[in-house]
Amino acid sequence: MKPILVIKTGHAVQKAFEQAGDFERWIIKSMQADAVEFSVVSVYQGEKLPAYDDIAGVVITGSPAMVTDRLDWSEYTADWLRHAMVARLPMLGICYGHQLLAHAFGGKVDYHPQGREIGTVAVDLLEEARQDPLFSRLDRHFSANVSHMQSVSQLPAGANVLGRNDFEAYHVVRFAENVWGCQFHPEFNALVMRAYVEERQDALREEGLDVQKILAGIQETPVASRLMLEFYRMIRAQDV
Repeated sequence: MKPILVIKTGHAVQKAFEQAGDFERWIIKSMQADAVEFSVVSVYQGEKLPAYDDIAGVVITGSPAMVTDRLDWSEYTADWLRHAMVARLPMLGICYGHQLLAHAFGGKVDYHPQGREIGTVAVDLLEEARQDPLFSRLDRHFSANVSHMQSVSQLPAGANVLGRNDFEAYHVVRFAENVWGCQFHPEFNALVMRAYVEERQDALREEGLDVQKILAGIQETPVASRLMLEFYRMIRAQDV
């Protein structure tokens, strides 16, 4: 059985890390799998990615970095992802990972004109999601946890929107046959989401956001979390 690759593009905020660990821990936990099934590569620290034939699938994490900065490690990862798509590896990008996939395949990423989206929000799957092999397994309407300032502003050619909300037009995108991205964080539970808001509360207030209202609205997001389990099952079904 080949390992599932977690491409780590950054680390969690300190408060979340102290309380619950880091991105890869939450991803593995939400997939309900054993840690020995995974390989974690911290590209933001200069670690190199493996050969495509050596892995079963890919998850690209969130990050405090910005795709538009085009950092060397990020551009290196984008190039690797382009080749991984040709190799037909199952891939799921989360937040920064979602944006990096869009950038890698020819789309555009930028700061959202309305500013930051953070907290627990509603996501609506579109009609196109009914036929999708991954997102058809989720409810049409669900809650998800989010924390981002940048978004996909233009889709690459051939990409299809599967989900959105009033703030974010491209919350869920299918970039290619085996490649998906979600702007929300399916791996965040309420504890982690709360830690993100508390860590950034001063900046949020400066931006005119109601921190107490955001905190009061945070909840567990079981449907969004189930995405990780469904993706894990898809990978293992193909890894034969």
